[in-house]
Amino acid sequence: MQYFHLIFHREKKSTDIVKKVPFLGTFLFKLPYNTMIPFLRKYFGSIFFPLLWTLIIGILLAMPGSMLPSESHFSIPQFDKVVHISLFGGFVFLWNLYLSGRPIPIPRLLSLFFFIFLIAEAYGIGMEYVQKYYIPGRDFDEADIIADLIGAGIAYGISNIFLVGYTKK
Repeated sequence: MQYFHLIFHREKKSTDIVKKVPFLGTFLFKLPYNTMIPFLRKYFGSIFFPLLWTLIIGILLAMPGSMLPSESHFSIPQFDKVVHISLFGGFVFLWNLYLSGRPIPIPRLLSLFFFIFLIAEAYGIGMEYVQKYYIPGRDFDEADIIADLIGAGIAYGISNIFLVGYTKK
């Protein structure tokens, strides 16, 4: 009976798995979670950065077409879609980073993350209509809205995976 107890009731140490598969949980999830989130929260977690990013998006999307660089300077096709993905991904992530540093219960935080995602989409769609009707030299592009959705969605997913587990309780 004691042999049975030694085999099936041996207490596992957390290092047993890491010794067998050293990269499991160390490289993929531990490193960014333990070092990057505190770094981002320390330097970008104040209200200043999401507000500044929101203002930058408004300024860039409201620039007249004559102030934008010509397409010949960029050899990357559809470069403006990459810009839209980055702008709205940064918008969602910075706002969620700010909110995750507040003492908010996790279920409420998740609903706020989704609300920020919806605000980003409304902002992106609204700015496309502003470009269409009020900004000279700019036009409405459905692909820009899709790029906004992709960027905001990626940041929403990253926020749910990495920021929710590292919230102030």
